[in-house]
Amino acid sequence: MIFEIEISVQADSDLRNIYEYIAYELQSPENAIGQLDRLEDSILSLDQMPERFRAYEKEPWHNRGLRIMPVDNYCVFYIPNAEKAVVTIIRVMYGGRDIDTQLQKNTSLSI
Repeated sequence: MIFEIEISVQADSDLRNIYEYIAYELQSPENAIGQLDRLEDSILSLDQMPERFRAYEKEPWHNRGLRIMPVDNYCVFYIPNAEKAVVTIIRVMYGGRDIDTQLQKNTSLSI
């Protein structure tokens, strides 16, 4: 089964912020492009076997089916829906952040 990939507004903003941080704060536009390419390739690979990555263990996310995919130093958070054959990317975050706090404060449960 091939899944459709949907990117939430929050995840789109996360990706834009990652690019801007690397390109402008770290002054490395080439690295920013490379990082975004790797994130995008990994996200698009979720069109097949999206459940291959581990479930996020904390609530309320675990019950929602949230999964976490590591990509370099980043984590892609997504929810696969086998009935609709859709994978919704909800957040992309730097792995060194306090992920629980970021998910609680800045992530909408209404997907």
